[in-house]
Amino acid sequence: MSFLEQLKKVKEASLKLMHLKSEVKNDLLKQIAENLDKNRNRIKNENAKDLAEGEKAGLSKALMDRLLLNDKRIDAMINGVMDIVNQDDPVGVVEKGYKRPNGLKIYKVRVPIGVIGIIYESRPNVTVDAAALCLKSGNAAVLRGGKEAVNSNRILGEIIQEAIVNNGLMKETVLVIEDSERKLIYDMLKAKGYIDLIVPRGGEGLIQFVTENSLIPIVKHDKGLCHVYIDKDADIDKAVKIAFNAKVQRPGVCNAMETLLIHKDVAEVVLPKLKDEYEKAGVELRGCELTKSVIDVIPATEDDWKTEYLDLILSIKVVGCIDEAIEHINRYGSSHSEAIVTENYTVAQKFLDEVDAAAVYVNASTRFTDGAEFGLGAEIGISTQKLHCRGPMGAYDLTTTKYIIYGDGHIRK
Repeated sequence: MSFLEQLKKVKEASLKLMHLKSEVKNDLLKQIAENLDKNRNRIKNENAKDLAEGEKAGLSKALMDRLLLNDKRIDAMINGVMDIVNQDDPVGVVEKGYKRPNGLKIYKVRVPIGVIGIIYESRPNVTVDAAALCLKSGNAAVLRGGKEAVNSNRILGEIIQEAIVNNGLMKETVLVIEDSERKLIYDMLKAKGYIDLIVPRGGEGLIQFVTENSLIPIVKHDKGLCHVYIDKDADIDKAVKIAFNAKVQRPGVCNAMETLLIHKDVAEVVLPKLKDEYEKAGVELRGCELTKSVIDVIPATEDDWKTEYLDLILSIKVVGCIDEAIEHINRYGSSHSEAIVTENYTVAQKFLDEVDAAAVYVNASTRFTDGAEFGLGAEIGISTQKLHCRGPMGAYDLTTTKYIIYGDGHIRK
C-alpha cells in the first residue's frame, strides 16, 4: 500500500474516531496500558537492538539515554497512559454559550483537530505518549520516529494497533511509519488534506526542515535553551540544589538548564559551592570573565550563550542586576523554561512578568516542564511558539473549536 493510500485510511479512521464516547476511548487506552505491561520483554528485546545499533553508530551518551527503554520507563509509559485515562475528555466541552437578541443560541464547543502528524527523534516513549493523547482527544495519528529507534517504535506500534483493532477501530487510527527514509517526512509535510497538524520534535535541523517545507500548520517542539538565575536575595542552599538538579538530573533533555546566571553579590559564595557539586558529577564549566575571577573554568564564548548542549556542559555568567539577567534570557533563550531563585517577592514577580518563555519558575528546577509533571499524563511536545498553544501540550491542546448554532426558522434580513 502506498503512503498516500495509507494516509487516506488514516483520514477515514479519524472521521470514525472523533465521535467515540469517552468510555470507549478510555477502555481502549486501558487496553494499551495492559498490552504494554504484558509485552515488557518484547519491548526490551527490540529496544536492545536499537541500543546496539546506536552504540555501533557512536551515538552520544545523551542520545543513548533518550533511546533506552527499561522497566522504569515502561512503567512511566503505562502510568502516563492511565493518567490520560483519568483526565476529563476535552471533546465536547462547551467553552461558552449565549443567546443573541434575535433568539439564536450559539455555543463554542471543543472538537478534535482530525489527523495529527508527529515527527520525532530518539525517544521511543513518544510513540506511546503521542498515540494515547491523540486517541483521548479523538484524533488519528501519523507517527514518524527516528531511524535510531526503528525496532522500538515498530513493537510499540504493533502493541497499540492490537488494542485499536480489538476495540473495533481501523488499525490506521494510529499509523507508525517504519520507513526511515527522509523522503517520508517530506511527503508528510505535503499531505495537505490528509494531515491537519504537524508537530516536530527534535534537533534544530529537523525543526528548520519542517518549518521551511510544510504545507500544513505546525506546532514546534523547538530546542530548550533554559536558564536558572540566582538572585542576590536567594536562599543559597535552595540555589545550589536547584541549579544542580536543573543541569545534572537528566542533561540530555530539552528542559535541562544550559546557562546559569548569578548575581555578582552572591557569586563568591555560590560559585565555589556549585563547582564542587558539578565536578563530582563530571560537568564541564565554561564561564565569563567575572566567573573566571572566582573559580577556575574554561572561558565562555558568544556561541556558548546560544548553545543547547544536551550534555554535562554548563555556561555560567555573572550579572549585575535582575534587568541584566532578564535581558540575557530574552536575547539568548529559546522561550522554553526559565527559573529564578530568590526570596524577594518583588524581584520574583518582575522575572515572571518580563521573561518571555512558555514556563517561568520561582524557586524550582526547570526540569518540571513536562506533561506528566504538569498533570497532563504525557505530552505531545512542548510548544515554544505562541499559537495555538504554548508549553507542554496535552489532550486539550489537540482540540480546536467549532460554533454550534440553534435557530428556529431564522433568516438574515
